[in-house]
Amino acid sequence: MQSFSSYERENQFNRLTQEEWDVLVIGGGITGSGIALDAASRGMKTAVVEMQDYAAGTSSRSTKLVHGGLRYLKQFEVKMVAEVGKEREIVYENGPHVTTPEWMMLPFHEGGNFGPFSTNVGLRVYDYLAGVKKSERRTMMSAEEAIEREPLVKRDGLKGAGYYVEYKTDDARLTLEVMKKAVEHGACSTNYAKVVDFIYDDHGSVVGAKVEDTVTGEQYHVKAKKIINAGGPWVDELREIDGSKKGKTLQLTKGVHLVFDQSVFPLRQAIYFDSPDGRMIFAIPRDGKTYVGTTDTTYDQEIAHPTMTEDDRDYILNAMKTMFPTVEVTANDVESSWAGLRPLIHEEGKDPSEISRKDEIFVSDSGLISMAGGKLTGYRKMAQTAVDLVRDQLMEEHGIRYSDSETKNMPISGGDVGGSKGFKKYKEERLQIGESLGLSQEDADKLIQLYGSNVDKVFNNFKDRKEEAAQEGVDPVVFAQLAYALEEEMTYKPVDFFVRRTAALFFNIQWVRDHKTSVVDYMAKALNYSEQQKQEYTEQLDQLLKEAVTPIEYV
Repeated sequence: MQSFSSYERENQFNRLTQEEWDVLVIGGGITGSGIALDAASRGMKTAVVEMQDYAAGTSSRSTKLVHGGLRYLKQFEVKMVAEVGKEREIVYENGPHVTTPEWMMLPFHEGGNFGPFSTNVGLRVYDYLAGVKKSERRTMMSAEEAIEREPLVKRDGLKGAGYYVEYKTDDARLTLEVMKKAVEHGACSTNYAKVVDFIYDDHGSVVGAKVEDTVTGEQYHVKAKKIINAGGPWVDELREIDGSKKGKTLQLTKGVHLVFDQSVFPLRQAIYFDSPDGRMIFAIPRDGKTYVGTTDTTYDQEIAHPTMTEDDRDYILNAMKTMFPTVEVTANDVESSWAGLRPLIHEEGKDPSEISRKDEIFVSDSGLISMAGGKLTGYRKMAQTAVDLVRDQLMEEHGIRYSDSETKNMPISGGDVGGSKGFKKYKEERLQIGESLGLSQEDADKLIQLYGSNVDKVFNNFKDRKEEAAQEGVDPVVFAQLAYALEEEMTYKPVDFFVRRTAALFFNIQWVRDHKTSVVDYMAKALNYSEQQKQEYTEQLDQLLKEAVTPIEYV
């Protein structure tokens, strides 16, 4: 198996240059990770470069739902609902530790977007198209039943509610587990590796890329038969380098989510509701918090660093007041937030909320393959489509034959727990082991849910390295996770650990504040940061902590 350790960064870069790859994937979000797994598992020599950290863009900043796209029925996107609805079940079964069913309530009020008839018909069609299993099919509730299930919902004008299943996920960890599985299948994958130019042959065909290690500034030449641009919001920037940005282009829209503690917003039931302007918004309880989102506004600022503005925050707060009138939260109650970009495919004359989330593939004259648009839920199917294209091209141009996709029934890293049914028993067994090691039930449960079948490695770190943790001044549970993140998950900067390996900056921001200094100190020592690096990475983390609660106004 290939290394995915932070201590092997230099070796990974060297390996990139030592051979010609069948496929070079640009982008380590969910799309690029899915493509890497599909390609590597078919036996293709696969390399991946990610300019930031894995999932640092859109793939850690979504609504964190693997959902069937119910709202696309309103746009008559029947095929999309059918496809992503069925994919949802596949994503769940292949990684039940990072994806879990969540019953969602869709209340309808007098004069709202939805009524009893349209909701009933819509959910019934949704069940049919998405192939929803019998135990998870929709039911309808009276107003009294809806209030009993969630007393915070607005009672004035309430006519009832639909009740159906969505699937919540940890989007960044889903991405990471898919990438780790690709590495298990032989993929060479490196973060903080930015494509700065392409390499062409005498016929103008793209045959490689110039890749910069953004930590050291060193550049490497990577050769590949096929290059797939899975850059998410950066897809058009790479097409510009290739001179092929024409025809359809990306339109970026920004989505913001706010996080509240359950003490101020004690939501016990996930709710999908329409805001005063008709947009649909989710409010979802998670780990003692409630998060609400999302906005949908056109975005033309810096792609790498979207942030919450006052308008974003107030839009969500106002929507909350409409649906949850007894919840008296203010801007001061926002505990954390995140902002992400949706890379939609631009079509003239459409409002951002109406533009379809379909995925498309563009092939340039040079042969650069770009995958744009799409949804988190459909990542596996998108990857299959892209790699099928590569397979056919390699067969036609080089006479190399590769198999069909094998990912439909392939557990991702951490997913070797016997599917959703097996995971329940797996958790019970591992809970006993965790508690026997001295972990609290709460800590053991969180670790099992976070790491799935990889949790034994984290447990072993906790059991065997307590002395090392004490010497380094790091809490032993934190140290167990941090050591695993460094040795098995290519974690290089503190923000990688606090945002994308643990999601703590979003859902347990005090934990980040409590352990920030000890984690930064240990990482600086373990990865040999220079003083300048240590200062830079600390400031980066401090800035994110500030932005999570303080709106930033664009000038």
